[in-house]
Amino acid sequence: MRFLRWAAVLIGVLAAAGVVAYWGLGIQPRLDGTGTPRLRQVRSAVDQARIVETHRATQKKAPAAVTADGSSSAPPAASPAPPESTRPRPHGYWLGFRGPARDGHYREQRILTSWPAEGLTPMWKLPVGGGYASFAVADGRAFTIEQRRDQEVVAAYDVDSGRELWTHGWPAEFREWMGGDGPRATPTWADGRIYALGALGELRCLDAVTGRPLWRVNILEDAGASNLQWGMAASPLVYDNFVVVLPGGPAGRSVVAYDRTSGERRWSSLDDKQAYSSPMLVTLNGRRQLLVVTGTRVVSLVPESGALLWDFPWRTNNDINASQPVVIGDRRVLLSSSYGHGAAVIEVNEEDGRFSAREIWAHTRLKNRFSSSVLHEGFIYGLDENVLTCLDAATGEVKWKAGRYGHGQFVLAQGHLIVLSEEGEIALVRANPSRHEELVRFPVLDGKTWNHPAIDGGILLVRNLAEMAAFDLRIR
Repeated sequence: MRFLRWAAVLIGVLAAAGVVAYWGLGIQPRLDGTGTPRLRQVRSAVDQARIVETHRATQKKAPAAVTADGSSSAPPAASPAPPESTRPRPHGYWLGFRGPARDGHYREQRILTSWPAEGLTPMWKLPVGGGYASFAVADGRAFTIEQRRDQEVVAAYDVDSGRELWTHGWPAEFREWMGGDGPRATPTWADGRIYALGALGELRCLDAVTGRPLWRVNILEDAGASNLQWGMAASPLVYDNFVVVLPGGPAGRSVVAYDRTSGERRWSSLDDKQAYSSPMLVTLNGRRQLLVVTGTRVVSLVPESGALLWDFPWRTNNDINASQPVVIGDRRVLLSSSYGHGAAVIEVNEEDGRFSAREIWAHTRLKNRFSSSVLHEGFIYGLDENVLTCLDAATGEVKWKAGRYGHGQFVLAQGHLIVLSEEGEIALVRANPSRHEELVRFPVLDGKTWNHPAIDGGILLVRNLAEMAAFDLRIR
Protein backbone atom coordinates (compact mmCIF):
# COMPACT_ATOMS: atom_id res chain seq x y z
CA MET A 1 0.00 0.00 0.00
CA ARG A 2 2.84 2.37 0.84
CA PHE A 3 4.34 1.73 -2.61
CA LEU A 4 1.03 2.54 -4.28
CA ARG A 5 0.70 5.77 -2.29
CA TRP A 6 4.24 6.83 -3.26
CA ALA A 7 3.55 5.91 -6.91
CA ALA A 8 0.37 7.99 -6.86
CA VAL A 9 2.28 10.93 -5.36
CA LEU A 10 5.01 10.60 -7.99
CA ILE A 11 2.47 10.46 -10.82
CA GLY A 12 0.76 13.54 -9.39
CA VAL A 13 4.05 15.44 -9.18
CA LEU A 14 4.97 14.49 -12.76
CA ALA A 15 1.52 15.47 -14.00
CA ALA A 16 1.76 18.81 -12.22
CA ALA A 17 5.23 19.38 -13.68
CA GLY A 18 3.86 18.56 -17.12
CA VAL A 19 1.06 21.07 -16.72
CA VAL A 20 3.52 23.75 -15.57
CA ALA A 21 5.85 22.96 -18.48
CA TYR A 22 3.02 23.01 -21.01
CA TRP A 23 1.08 26.05 -19.85
CA GLY A 24 3.68 28.01 -17.92
CA LEU A 25 6.81 27.48 -20.00
CA GLY A 26 5.24 26.56 -23.34
CA ILE A 27 7.20 23.28 -23.55
CA GLN A 28 5.36 21.00 -25.96
CA PRO A 29 6.17 18.00 -28.17
CA ARG A 30 6.86 19.06 -31.75
CA LEU A 31 7.88 16.90 -34.70
CA ASP A 32 11.25 17.43 -36.35
CA GLY A 33 11.94 16.69 -40.01
CA THR A 34 12.07 12.94 -39.38
CA GLY A 35 8.68 12.93 -37.68
CA THR A 36 10.31 12.36 -34.28
CA PRO A 37 8.65 14.25 -31.41
CA ARG A 38 10.95 16.59 -29.49
CA LEU A 39 10.17 18.74 -26.48
CA ARG A 40 10.50 22.39 -27.44
CA GLN A 41 9.57 25.70 -25.91
CA VAL A 42 6.83 26.80 -28.29
CA ARG A 43 5.05 30.15 -28.37
CA SER A 44 1.40 30.15 -29.34
CA ALA A 45 0.48 31.86 -32.61
CA VAL A 46 -1.21 34.62 -30.61
CA ASP A 47 1.86 35.18 -28.41
CA GLN A 48 4.13 35.29 -31.46
CA ALA A 49 1.81 37.78 -33.16
CA ARG A 50 1.88 39.99 -30.07
CA ILE A 51 5.68 39.94 -30.05
CA VAL A 52 5.80 40.97 -33.71
CA GLU A 53 3.16 43.67 -33.25
CA THR A 54 4.91 45.14 -30.21
CA HIS A 55 8.24 45.17 -32.02
CA ARG A 56 6.86 46.81 -35.16
CA ALA A 57 5.05 49.47 -33.14
CA THR A 58 8.30 50.30 -31.34
CA GLN A 59 10.19 50.23 -34.63
CA LYS A 60 7.81 52.76 -36.21
CA LYS A 61 8.29 55.15 -33.30
CA ALA A 62 12.09 54.93 -33.51
CA PRO A 63 13.98 57.37 -35.75
CA ALA A 64 14.72 55.95 -39.17
CA ALA A 65 18.29 54.79 -39.58
CA VAL A 66 20.42 56.68 -42.09
CA THR A 67 22.36 54.43 -44.43
CA ALA A 68 25.89 54.98 -45.70
CA ASP A 69 24.64 56.73 -48.84
CA GLY A 70 22.60 59.21 -46.78
CA SER A 71 19.18 57.73 -47.56
CA SER A 72 16.55 57.01 -44.91
CA SER A 73 15.04 53.62 -44.12
CA ALA A 74 11.73 55.15 -43.02
CA PRO A 75 8.60 53.55 -44.48
CA PRO A 76 7.24 55.21 -47.63
CA ALA A 77 4.21 57.44 -47.29
CA ALA A 78 0.87 55.77 -47.91
CA SER A 79 0.30 57.30 -51.31
CA PRO A 80 -0.60 55.93 -54.75
CA ALA A 81 2.19 54.12 -56.56
CA PRO A 82 4.15 56.34 -58.94
CA PRO A 83 3.88 55.64 -62.67
CA GLU A 84 6.15 52.76 -63.64
CA SER A 85 8.00 54.99 -66.13
CA THR A 86 9.19 57.30 -63.33
CA ARG A 87 10.52 54.58 -61.00
CA PRO A 88 14.23 53.93 -60.63
CA ARG A 89 15.63 51.17 -62.78
CA PRO A 90 14.95 47.84 -61.04
CA HIS A 91 17.91 46.08 -59.51
CA GLY A 92 17.98 42.71 -57.85
CA TYR A 93 19.64 39.34 -58.00
CA TRP A 94 17.92 36.93 -55.59
CA LEU A 95 14.42 37.53 -56.91
CA GLY A 96 12.73 34.41 -55.60
CA PHE A 97 13.06 30.87 -54.27
CA ARG A 98 16.66 29.57 -54.31
CA GLY A 99 17.95 32.41 -56.49
CA PRO A 100 17.67 33.41 -60.15
CA ALA A 101 18.00 29.86 -61.55
CA ARG A 102 16.27 28.21 -58.55
CA ASP A 103 19.42 26.12 -58.16
CA GLY A 104 20.59 27.46 -54.77
CA HIS A 105 23.77 28.93 -56.28
CA TYR A 106 24.85 32.51 -55.47
CA ARG A 107 26.96 33.92 -58.33
CA GLU A 108 26.47 37.68 -58.02
CA GLN A 109 29.75 38.69 -56.33
CA ARG A 110 32.54 37.41 -54.14
CA ILE A 111 31.78 37.10 -50.43
CA LEU A 112 33.70 36.61 -47.21
CA THR A 113 34.52 32.97 -46.54
CA SER A 114 36.93 33.58 -43.65
CA TRP A 115 34.60 33.79 -40.67
CA PRO A 116 35.59 34.21 -37.01
CA ALA A 117 35.55 31.01 -34.96
CA GLU A 118 32.77 32.35 -32.74
CA GLY A 119 30.59 33.07 -35.77
CA LEU A 120 29.21 36.19 -37.41
CA THR A 121 27.49 39.15 -35.74
CA PRO A 122 24.12 39.91 -37.35
CA MET A 123 23.42 43.30 -38.90
CA TRP A 124 19.99 42.94 -37.29
CA LYS A 125 17.80 40.25 -35.77
CA LEU A 126 14.02 40.67 -35.43
CA PRO A 127 10.88 38.69 -34.61
CA VAL A 128 8.82 37.55 -37.59
CA GLY A 129 5.45 35.92 -38.21
CA GLY A 130 5.13 32.17 -38.74
CA GLY A 131 5.58 30.12 -41.88
CA TYR A 132 8.28 28.47 -43.98
CA ALA A 133 8.84 30.96 -46.80
CA SER A 134 12.22 32.41 -47.69
CA PHE A 135 12.96 35.88 -49.13
CA ALA A 136 12.85 37.53 -52.53
CA VAL A 137 15.22 40.53 -52.63
CA ALA A 138 15.24 43.56 -54.95
CA ASP A 139 15.99 47.28 -54.74
CA GLY A 140 17.35 46.95 -51.20
CA ARG A 141 14.14 45.31 -49.95
CA ALA A 142 13.48 41.79 -48.74
CA PHE A 143 10.00 40.33 -49.25
CA THR A 144 8.50 37.35 -47.45
CA ILE A 145 5.11 35.97 -46.40
CA GLU A 146 4.16 35.31 -42.78
CA GLN A 147 1.30 34.11 -40.59
CA ARG A 148 0.11 36.86 -38.24
CA ARG A 149 -2.90 35.85 -36.16
CA ASP A 150 -5.61 34.83 -38.65
CA GLN A 151 -4.01 36.51 -41.68
CA GLU A 152 -1.38 35.62 -44.24
CA VAL A 153 0.74 38.75 -44.57
CA VAL A 154 3.22 39.75 -47.27
CA ALA A 155 5.84 42.04 -45.75
CA ALA A 156 8.61 44.20 -47.20
CA TYR A 157 11.72 44.96 -45.14
CA ASP A 158 14.66 47.28 -45.62
CA VAL A 159 17.66 44.96 -46.05
CA ASP A 160 20.15 47.25 -44.31
CA SER A 161 18.11 47.93 -41.15
CA GLY A 162 15.36 45.31 -41.00
CA ARG A 163 12.77 48.08 -40.79
CA GLU A 164 9.34 46.99 -41.93
CA LEU A 165 8.32 49.11 -44.93
CA TRP A 166 4.83 47.81 -45.68
CA THR A 167 2.53 44.85 -45.17
CA HIS A 168 -0.44 43.48 -47.08
CA GLY A 169 -2.61 40.72 -45.59
CA TRP A 170 -5.77 38.73 -46.16
CA PRO A 171 -7.83 36.35 -43.99
CA ALA A 172 -6.24 32.89 -44.18
CA GLU A 173 -5.02 30.46 -41.56
CA PHE A 174 -3.44 27.16 -42.63
CA ARG A 175 -2.90 24.78 -39.72
CA GLU A 176 -1.19 21.40 -39.94
CA TRP A 177 -0.02 19.57 -36.82
CA MET A 178 2.80 17.50 -38.39
CA GLY A 179 4.64 20.06 -40.50
CA GLY A 180 3.47 23.23 -38.81
CA ASP A 181 1.28 26.23 -39.51
CA GLY A 182 1.54 29.17 -41.87
CA PRO A 183 2.32 29.92 -45.53
CA ARG A 184 5.08 28.00 -47.30
CA ALA A 185 5.76 29.49 -50.73
CA THR A 186 8.47 32.12 -51.20
CA PRO A 187 7.27 35.26 -53.03
CA THR A 188 8.72 36.17 -56.42
CA TRP A 189 9.76 39.69 -57.53
CA ALA A 190 9.51 40.71 -61.20
CA ASP A 191 9.57 44.19 -62.76
CA GLY A 192 8.53 46.04 -59.64
CA ARG A 193 5.83 43.57 -58.64
CA ILE A 194 5.58 40.88 -55.97
CA TYR A 195 3.79 37.61 -56.66
CA ALA A 196 2.87 35.91 -53.39
CA LEU A 197 1.04 32.61 -52.86
CA GLY A 198 -0.57 31.60 -49.58
CA ALA A 199 -0.89 28.07 -48.23
CA LEU A 200 -4.63 28.02 -49.01
CA GLY A 201 -4.11 29.00 -52.66
CA GLU A 202 -4.52 32.79 -52.55
CA LEU A 203 -2.26 34.32 -55.24
CA ARG A 204 -1.77 38.08 -55.11
CA CYS A 205 0.16 40.50 -57.28
CA LEU A 206 1.35 43.56 -55.34
CA ASP A 207 3.24 46.73 -56.13
CA ALA A 208 6.69 46.17 -54.64
CA VAL A 209 7.13 49.83 -53.64
CA THR A 210 3.87 50.32 -51.73
CA GLY A 211 2.31 46.88 -51.27
CA ARG A 212 -0.77 48.04 -53.17
CA PRO A 213 -2.74 45.03 -54.51
CA LEU A 214 -2.96 44.86 -58.32
CA TRP A 215 -4.85 41.59 -58.85
CA ARG A 216 -5.73 38.36 -57.06
CA VAL A 217 -6.99 34.85 -57.73
CA ASN A 218 -7.36 31.76 -55.59
CA ILE A 219 -5.61 29.13 -57.69
CA LEU A 220 -7.30 26.17 -55.98
CA GLU A 221 -10.79 27.56 -56.56
CA ASP A 222 -9.92 28.58 -60.13
CA ALA A 223 -8.58 25.10 -60.94
CA GLY A 224 -11.26 23.17 -59.05
CA ALA A 225 -8.50 21.60 -56.97
CA SER A 226 -8.25 20.31 -53.41
CA ASN A 227 -5.41 21.53 -51.24
CA LEU A 228 -2.44 19.31 -50.45
CA GLN A 229 -1.92 17.90 -46.97
CA TRP A 230 0.88 20.39 -46.26
CA GLY A 231 -0.57 23.28 -48.23
CA MET A 232 0.45 25.12 -51.37
CA ALA A 233 4.26 25.32 -51.22
CA ALA A 234 5.44 25.84 -54.81
CA SER A 235 6.80 29.33 -55.36
CA PRO A 236 5.28 31.23 -58.34
CA LEU A 237 7.54 31.25 -61.40
CA VAL A 238 7.56 34.42 -63.52
CA TYR A 239 8.91 34.53 -67.07
CA ASP A 240 7.91 36.24 -70.34
CA ASN A 241 4.39 37.53 -69.55
CA PHE A 242 3.42 34.52 -67.43
CA VAL A 243 3.23 33.65 -63.76
CA VAL A 244 3.11 29.86 -63.42
CA VAL A 245 1.65 28.08 -60.38
CA LEU A 246 0.82 24.46 -59.51
CA PRO A 247 -2.72 24.05 -58.13
CA GLY A 248 -2.95 20.38 -59.16
CA GLY A 249 -6.45 20.66 -60.56
CA PRO A 250 -8.24 18.08 -62.74
CA ALA A 251 -9.38 18.52 -66.34
CA GLY A 252 -6.11 19.98 -67.56
CA ARG A 253 -5.59 22.46 -64.72
CA SER A 254 -2.69 20.94 -62.79
CA VAL A 255 -0.21 23.57 -64.06
CA VAL A 256 -1.65 27.03 -64.72
CA ALA A 257 -0.13 30.15 -66.28
CA TYR A 258 -1.70 33.53 -65.54
CA ASP A 259 -1.02 36.81 -67.29
CA ARG A 260 1.49 38.51 -65.02
CA THR A 261 -0.04 41.94 -65.66
CA SER A 262 -3.78 41.27 -65.53
CA GLY A 263 -4.11 37.95 -63.68
CA GLU A 264 -6.15 36.39 -66.49
CA ARG A 265 -5.57 32.69 -67.14
CA ARG A 266 -3.42 32.24 -70.27
CA TRP A 267 -3.02 28.46 -70.43
CA SER A 268 -3.30 25.33 -68.29
CA SER A 269 -1.99 21.80 -68.60
CA LEU A 270 -1.97 18.23 -67.20
CA ASP A 271 -4.21 16.44 -64.71
CA ASP A 272 -1.48 15.47 -62.21
CA LYS A 273 -1.79 15.62 -58.48
CA GLN A 274 0.82 18.20 -57.57
CA ALA A 275 3.56 18.07 -54.95
CA TYR A 276 5.66 20.63 -53.06
CA SER A 277 8.49 21.33 -55.51
CA SER A 278 8.57 24.68 -57.37
CA PRO A 279 8.49 24.97 -61.20
CA MET A 280 11.76 25.83 -62.95
CA LEU A 281 12.65 27.35 -66.32
CA VAL A 282 15.64 25.42 -67.71
CA THR A 283 17.42 24.67 -70.98
CA LEU A 284 18.01 20.99 -71.82
CA ASN A 285 19.36 19.67 -75.11
CA GLY A 286 19.25 23.22 -76.49
CA ARG A 287 15.53 23.66 -75.78
CA ARG A 288 14.03 26.04 -73.20
CA GLN A 289 11.66 24.01 -71.03
CA LEU A 290 9.38 24.33 -68.01
CA LEU A 291 10.41 21.64 -65.51
CA VAL A 292 7.84 20.47 -62.94
CA VAL A 293 8.00 17.63 -60.40
CA THR A 294 4.43 16.46 -59.71
CA GLY A 295 3.27 13.89 -57.18
CA THR A 296 4.12 10.98 -59.50
CA ARG A 297 6.56 12.13 -62.20
CA VAL A 298 8.82 14.84 -63.54
CA VAL A 299 7.45 16.60 -66.61
CA SER A 300 8.80 19.06 -69.14
CA LEU A 301 6.40 21.51 -70.75
CA VAL A 302 6.60 24.00 -73.59
CA PRO A 303 6.90 27.32 -71.67
CA GLU A 304 4.65 29.23 -74.08
CA SER A 305 1.72 26.79 -74.15
CA GLY A 306 2.08 24.11 -71.47
CA ALA A 307 2.23 21.30 -74.03
CA LEU A 308 4.03 18.18 -72.78
CA LEU A 309 7.55 17.64 -74.13
CA TRP A 310 8.58 14.58 -72.09
CA ASP A 311 8.05 12.92 -68.74
CA PHE A 312 9.77 10.45 -66.42
CA PRO A 313 8.11 8.47 -63.59
CA TRP A 314 9.11 9.63 -60.09
CA ARG A 315 6.88 8.29 -57.36
CA THR A 316 7.31 8.20 -53.58
CA ASN A 317 5.23 7.04 -50.63
CA ASN A 318 2.07 9.19 -50.54
CA ASP A 319 3.24 11.05 -53.68
CA ILE A 320 5.41 13.46 -51.67
CA ASN A 321 8.04 15.25 -53.76
CA ALA A 322 9.45 18.40 -52.18
CA SER A 323 13.02 18.93 -53.43
CA GLN A 324 14.11 20.75 -56.56
CA PRO A 325 15.63 19.04 -59.61
CA VAL A 326 19.27 19.94 -60.31
CA VAL A 327 20.36 20.53 -63.92
CA ILE A 328 23.71 18.88 -64.72
CA GLY A 329 25.35 20.10 -67.91
CA ASP A 330 23.37 20.37 -71.13
CA ARG A 331 21.17 17.28 -70.95
CA ARG A 332 21.08 15.74 -67.47
CA VAL A 333 18.92 16.30 -64.40
CA LEU A 334 19.29 15.03 -60.83
CA LEU A 335 16.12 13.94 -59.05
CA SER A 336 16.08 13.15 -55.34
CA SER A 337 13.29 12.41 -52.86
CA SER A 338 12.85 10.76 -49.51
CA TYR A 339 9.67 8.88 -48.53
CA GLY A 340 10.86 5.48 -49.73
CA HIS A 341 12.77 6.67 -52.80
CA GLY A 342 16.32 7.95 -53.42
CA ALA A 343 18.21 9.68 -56.21
CA ALA A 344 18.63 9.33 -59.97
CA VAL A 345 20.21 11.20 -62.84
CA ILE A 346 18.24 11.19 -66.08
CA GLU A 347 19.35 12.28 -69.52
CA VAL A 348 17.10 14.19 -71.92
CA ASN A 349 17.47 13.35 -75.61
CA GLU A 350 15.80 14.57 -78.80
CA GLU A 351 15.32 12.65 -82.03
CA ASP A 352 13.28 13.86 -84.99
CA GLY A 353 11.73 16.55 -82.82
CA ARG A 354 10.59 14.11 -80.10
CA PHE A 355 12.04 14.38 -76.60
CA SER A 356 12.55 11.52 -74.16
CA ALA A 357 14.32 10.88 -70.86
CA ARG A 358 16.31 7.83 -69.76
CA GLU A 359 17.95 6.85 -66.49
CA ILE A 360 21.76 7.14 -66.22
CA TRP A 361 22.17 5.99 -62.61
CA ALA A 362 20.00 5.54 -59.54
CA HIS A 363 20.42 4.52 -55.88
CA THR A 364 19.05 5.19 -52.40
CA ARG A 365 22.09 6.95 -50.89
CA LEU A 366 20.84 10.51 -51.40
CA LYS A 367 17.32 11.14 -50.16
CA ASN A 368 16.37 14.83 -50.15
CA ARG A 369 13.29 15.16 -47.95
CA PHE A 370 12.45 18.85 -48.30
CA SER A 371 15.90 20.27 -48.80
CA SER A 372 17.45 20.44 -52.28
CA SER A 373 20.90 19.56 -53.55
CA VAL A 374 23.41 21.77 -55.36
CA LEU A 375 25.99 21.08 -58.07
CA HIS A 376 29.59 22.30 -57.87
CA GLU A 377 32.39 21.37 -60.27
CA GLY A 378 30.90 18.01 -61.17
CA PHE A 379 29.89 16.99 -57.65
CA ILE A 380 26.49 16.99 -55.97
CA TYR A 381 26.13 18.14 -52.37
CA GLY A 382 22.88 17.33 -50.61
CA LEU A 383 21.27 16.06 -47.44
CA ASP A 384 20.63 12.33 -47.32
CA GLU A 385 17.77 12.79 -44.88
CA ASN A 386 19.77 14.82 -42.30
CA VAL A 387 23.38 13.93 -43.17
CA LEU A 388 25.39 15.96 -45.69
CA THR A 389 26.52 13.83 -48.63
CA CYS A 390 28.78 14.36 -51.64
CA LEU A 391 28.25 12.39 -54.87
CA ASP A 392 30.02 12.23 -58.20
CA ALA A 393 27.38 13.62 -60.57
CA ALA A 394 28.55 11.48 -63.49
CA THR A 395 28.43 8.10 -61.74
CA GLY A 396 26.49 8.56 -58.51
CA GLU A 397 29.47 7.34 -56.48
CA VAL A 398 29.31 8.50 -52.86
CA LYS A 399 32.49 10.45 -52.08
CA TRP A 400 31.67 11.06 -48.43
CA LYS A 401 28.83 11.30 -45.98
CA ALA A 402 29.28 13.31 -42.76
CA GLY A 403 27.90 16.23 -40.76
CA ARG A 404 24.40 16.25 -39.31
CA TYR A 405 22.29 19.36 -39.97
CA GLY A 406 18.79 18.01 -39.43
CA HIS A 407 16.42 18.83 -42.26
CA GLY A 408 18.04 22.18 -42.92
CA GLN A 409 18.66 24.14 -46.11
CA PHE A 410 21.73 25.61 -47.77
CA VAL A 411 23.10 27.74 -50.58
CA LEU A 412 26.32 27.39 -52.56
CA ALA A 413 28.49 30.51 -52.71
CA GLN A 414 32.10 30.84 -53.80
CA GLY A 415 32.91 27.16 -53.39
CA HIS A 416 31.30 26.96 -49.94
CA LEU A 417 28.00 25.69 -48.58
CA ILE A 418 26.24 28.07 -46.22
CA VAL A 419 24.04 25.68 -44.26
CA LEU A 420 21.07 26.76 -42.15
CA SER A 421 20.42 23.76 -39.91
CA GLU A 422 17.06 22.57 -38.64
CA GLU A 423 18.11 23.78 -35.17
CA GLY A 424 18.73 27.33 -36.43
CA GLU A 425 22.53 27.18 -36.69
CA ILE A 426 24.60 28.53 -39.57
CA ALA A 427 27.53 26.39 -40.73
CA LEU A 428 30.15 27.20 -43.35
CA VAL A 429 31.26 24.05 -45.16
CA ARG A 430 33.87 23.97 -47.92
CA ALA A 431 32.55 22.23 -51.05
CA ASN A 432 35.36 19.67 -51.09
CA PRO A 433 34.73 16.29 -52.78
CA SER A 434 37.62 14.73 -50.83
CA ARG A 435 36.19 15.16 -47.34
CA HIS A 436 33.61 16.90 -45.16
CA GLU A 437 35.20 20.19 -44.11
CA GLU A 438 33.07 22.26 -41.73
CA LEU A 439 34.86 25.55 -40.99
CA VAL A 440 32.49 27.35 -38.61
CA ARG A 441 29.17 26.57 -36.94
CA PHE A 442 27.21 28.85 -34.61
CA PRO A 443 23.61 29.34 -33.37
CA VAL A 444 21.49 32.08 -34.94
CA LEU A 445 17.75 31.38 -34.75
CA ASP A 446 15.69 29.85 -31.98
CA GLY A 447 13.37 26.99 -32.89
CA LYS A 448 12.67 24.68 -35.81
CA THR A 449 14.16 26.09 -39.03
CA TRP A 450 13.12 24.79 -42.44
CA ASN A 451 13.28 28.09 -44.35
CA HIS A 452 15.75 28.48 -47.20
CA PRO A 453 18.49 31.13 -46.80
CA ALA A 454 18.80 33.93 -49.37
CA ILE A 455 21.77 36.08 -50.48
CA ASP A 456 21.62 39.33 -52.41
CA GLY A 457 24.31 41.98 -52.78
CA GLY A 458 26.52 40.03 -50.38
CA ILE A 459 23.89 40.12 -47.59
CA LEU A 460 22.78 36.78 -46.16
CA LEU A 461 19.15 36.63 -44.98
CA VAL A 462 17.76 33.83 -42.81
CA ARG A 463 14.47 33.23 -41.03
CA ASN A 464 12.30 30.59 -39.41
CA LEU A 465 8.90 30.46 -37.70
CA ALA A 466 9.77 33.14 -35.15
CA GLU A 467 12.94 35.09 -36.04
CA MET A 468 14.87 36.54 -38.96
CA ALA A 469 18.39 37.95 -39.26
CA ALA A 470 20.82 39.46 -41.76
CA PHE A 471 24.60 39.06 -42.05
CA ASP A 472 27.01 41.20 -44.08
CA LEU A 473 29.29 38.95 -46.17
CA ARG A 474 30.58 41.71 -48.47
CA ILE A 475 34.30 42.04 -49.03
CA ARG A 476 35.38 45.61 -48.29
